[in-house]
Amino acid sequence: MLSSQLSVSQTAKRDHKIAVFGAAGHTGRFVIAELERRGIGSILAGRDAEKLSRVTKAHPASEIRVASVDDPRSLDRALAGSSLIINCAGPFLDTAGPIIEAALRARIHYLDVSAEQQVALAAFERFSEPARTTGIVIVPAMAFYGGLGDLLASAAMSDWTTADEIRLGVALDGWKPTRGTRLTGNRNPGRRFVFSKSELSLVDDPPPKMQWDFPPPFGRQEVVAFPLAETVVISRHLRTPEICMYLNLAPLAELHDPYTPAPTAADERGRSGQTFLMDVVVRKGDEERRATAAGRDIYAITAPLAVEAAERIITFREHVAGTFAPGQIFDAKDFLERLGSERISFDMNLSRNCTPT
Repeated sequence: MLSSQLSVSQTAKRDHKIAVFGAAGHTGRFVIAELERRGIGSILAGRDAEKLSRVTKAHPASEIRVASVDDPRSLDRALAGSSLIINCAGPFLDTAGPIIEAALRARIHYLDVSAEQQVALAAFERFSEPARTTGIVIVPAMAFYGGLGDLLASAAMSDWTTADEIRLGVALDGWKPTRGTRLTGNRNPGRRFVFSKSELSLVDDPPPKMQWDFPPPFGRQEVVAFPLAETVVISRHLRTPEICMYLNLAPLAELHDPYTPAPTAADERGRSGQTFLMDVVVRKGDEERRATAAGRDIYAITAPLAVEAAERIITFREHVAGTFAPGQIFDAKDFLERLGSERISFDMNLSRNCTPT
């Protein structure tokens, strides 16, 4: 685990620029705003110059660079002079590979906010060795789906070296999907992977359901197995034979309805009114440990997750390289606490007896 010493001066942060690919998208705009709030310079990258220009009206200090994943030279120009790129452009099955290759050529670090399992797998299996050779850090799935669950699981594990199972329960009061989420779903049809008996395997069809007792305000909910990138990233560094994520049923109905509208701003930050709760249970024998995060807007919370990770990476004093899970490279408890009460509420219970399941 890398250092959590984060005493970074504004001068040091001004020495870095972070490129954001997909900056004109819904999540990308949250990321740009978070970078500006922290005093970190940004480069707005994407394929649509007109949409990028509209973003700069709110962030005039940011630089625009038009680029496409189909044009490697344009990506190279977009990344020039940056220290790290955050990829916010889905479907990530199409964008992650070309952008990671561009980051390797530029010798800059790479993060993405993908929930796609295949993208996270490729980051480890295809790009980890090139990243080590080049001297860069790659962190996939540094978002609500993927990164937040991995950080919570890592915090709950604490001093345990192994666990019998890790279960993640997500409760949303609704899900208004963005256009990017729609496109990703169309690009990635079919069954997902769970981690069972110490290996990735396809989730049962139909996926299993269960009752989950969430903390207030959600309470008991029927949930269904809905594994995303956290299954991959957690299995890469936490020793347990069983990992699965579950989602309550109400938001899935909205997600699968083609007429559900996109999210709309409900406050001055541009966040929607959606609320979330992520509850992670780590079991070892008859003891459970639990870590829970609650907040507002799964797309908006992705921005401080990704930017906090980016800031830590560009200011690390240690030299590390390769592909890492969030909870593997960062001090998970420190990371979550640092997001602060304005972004999430974070709670841990590290000593509770249970009846083994």
